[in-house]
Amino acid sequence: MNQTLLVELFTEELPPKALAKLGASFAQSIFDTLKKLDFVDSEGMLTWYASPRRLAAVITHVRPISLEKEETIKIMPVSIGLDQDGKPTTALLKKLQGLGIPEEKIEEFEHRDDGKSKTLFYSRTVSGGQLGIVFPGALEVAINNLPIPKVMSYQRPDGETVHFVRPVHRIIALHGAEIINLSLLGLNSNRTTLGHRFLSEGEISIAHADDYAAKLVSQGKVIANVTERKEKIRAALLAKAGDDQVLMPESLLDEVTALVEWPVVYECKFEDEFLTVPQECLILTMQTNQKYFALTDANGKLRSRFLIVSNLETATPEHIIQGNERVVRPRLSDAKFFFEQDKKKTLEARLPMLANVVYHNKLGSQAERTQRVQSLAGKIAQALGTDVALAERGALLAKADLLTDMVGEFPELQGIMGTYYALHDGEHADVAAAASEHYQPRFAGDALPATTTGTAVALADKLETLVGIWGIGLQPTGDRDPFALRRHALGVLRMLVEKRLPLSLKHLLADTLTQFAGNSNFKDPSADVLSFMYERLRGQLRDKGFAQNEVEAVVAQNPDMLDTIVERLQAVQAFAAMPESASLAAANKRITNILKKSEGTPGAVQVSLLQEAAEQALYHAMTKVKPEVDAAFGRGDFTAALKTLAALRAEVDHFFNDVMVNADDLALRNNRLALLNELHGMLNQVADISKLAA
Repeated sequence: MNQTLLVELFTEELPPKALAKLGASFAQSIFDTLKKLDFVDSEGMLTWYASPRRLAAVITHVRPISLEKEETIKIMPVSIGLDQDGKPTTALLKKLQGLGIPEEKIEEFEHRDDGKSKTLFYSRTVSGGQLGIVFPGALEVAINNLPIPKVMSYQRPDGETVHFVRPVHRIIALHGAEIINLSLLGLNSNRTTLGHRFLSEGEISIAHADDYAAKLVSQGKVIANVTERKEKIRAALLAKAGDDQVLMPESLLDEVTALVEWPVVYECKFEDEFLTVPQECLILTMQTNQKYFALTDANGKLRSRFLIVSNLETATPEHIIQGNERVVRPRLSDAKFFFEQDKKKTLEARLPMLANVVYHNKLGSQAERTQRVQSLAGKIAQALGTDVALAERGALLAKADLLTDMVGEFPELQGIMGTYYALHDGEHADVAAAASEHYQPRFAGDALPATTTGTAVALADKLETLVGIWGIGLQPTGDRDPFALRRHALGVLRMLVEKRLPLSLKHLLADTLTQFAGNSNFKDPSADVLSFMYERLRGQLRDKGFAQNEVEAVVAQNPDMLDTIVERLQAVQAFAAMPESASLAAANKRITNILKKSEGTPGAVQVSLLQEAAEQALYHAMTKVKPEVDAAFGRGDFTAALKTLAALRAEVDHFFNDVMVNADDLALRNNRLALLNELHGMLNQVADISKLAA
């Protein structure tokens, strides 16, 4: 009879950051093995559990005996297995002995062609395996394949050495109400476990595998399901926050969920005097060091109350609250001390110390890097028509906060603290903003710099890294990208595309290249970097929802300016939806191939040499629409430009139907090539529409 299977390893406290991965891997491995061996029927479902002191799996509809199955065994060629009289040879008898097939079964063997020769095949019914025999092996496989960060070695009371992530004290293995007898990790299986360390009493006996989760909740005060525990914490935090906003990044929620079995949320407070410290510092120290949840008001201003997730439910939580308030106070005091000490020295005064910070042994110190970024930021600001002095000042001070005590304690605050300290020093608001904005975007979906000064410094910083690191031979390879050059390239592209910056990619790379003049370790990587960026651009545009052929129509032209690339793609999309697009795309592809094969550069079209009616009609149609196409292109209305070109479809079709391009007369041939070259230029002004051809 099919029953629910339960297995639980009861351990000492498991590593919280790996708990969910361990729980999912453990359960999935067992399920996959039993499914493969036909112990789980089609309705079987897996539920995995993980709490600080247990890993468990519950699988429904598990058979006690796996299904019988038919198997066909290829024995050997007939010519080898049987002699001339049809009697079994010594080779066949030896093979049958090894396979456990009785000699009398030879009469049942099939003689059939296996593609090479007549061969002996034997079909038989294999009886199902017993769960009690197979399951210990499946469990051992699951344990051995766990993604364990670090394996412990420990001794059982009897002296046996065991290897596991944490010491295991109990194993439950039940099929329905029956114990599956096994011996593993120095333990014998049974049906008992323990609940919450403080809120439950004594052993918990699981009578039936179906009772597991409910019994742990009611008797053990343990919510074993990770998702249920996490959502209970989330709901409790939101309820306790009231009108305030609770800061609960998923990573922090995940870690806290892995630390508690019976979560309860309590409210704590700290002194208002700490609110004079930049709130990012206070939030980070609460989240990183204490696993607390900070609260802000509706405007994002930090409150002096915070929330904790405790593993203890009590009617008198005062000691828990006071204890946590007492623990957080020194952390906040440290942050306040660092902030006050750092303000005593300006960012500018810290600049000489950057000469002692190595950026890369082939590219010099952070001071030298700062000079390169400063020069490049000024050139970019000039190209953008913004204040060059502000951009250069912003770049000069951007890395100075790396030398502050606060950033030394909390590296995650680099840039953020630079903005606070720059404002305290009396720097221009844009210069202060550049200290944090030059790191943007830090990741996919992150905000872009808000100020033009910050944008110039951010572009300079990323381009200097991208070109500099690539130039000393440390470009990304396969999955390795230790200097995050892909992220830097994507950041540059996002700024150019989304902020519609009228900057030339080639000029940006050329200006960056000049910053490394005289460095013997550096080799010009511009061509490779440009190709790398175009590949990133393709992926970025596909992520925006554009089709691959649409993206290729625009990017295949290696556009130097990216400020209008989205409009070009939208125009290509609109053109592709028109009935004329397929014919014109195919014609454009044909024209491209013809022009590639022609020698020399076609000159201007001579009207007097247009002899055929079809070529005259095409020329006049082109002449008619060209002013309209050029005007639309000039004002950036790429959709109108392509739609206007759609009017040429009939004339283009007639031309290729009625006109021989490669005429014997050289003058006629060259004139027709000139006509096609002019048409090619018009058709590809917005994008290479031949890429739309099937």
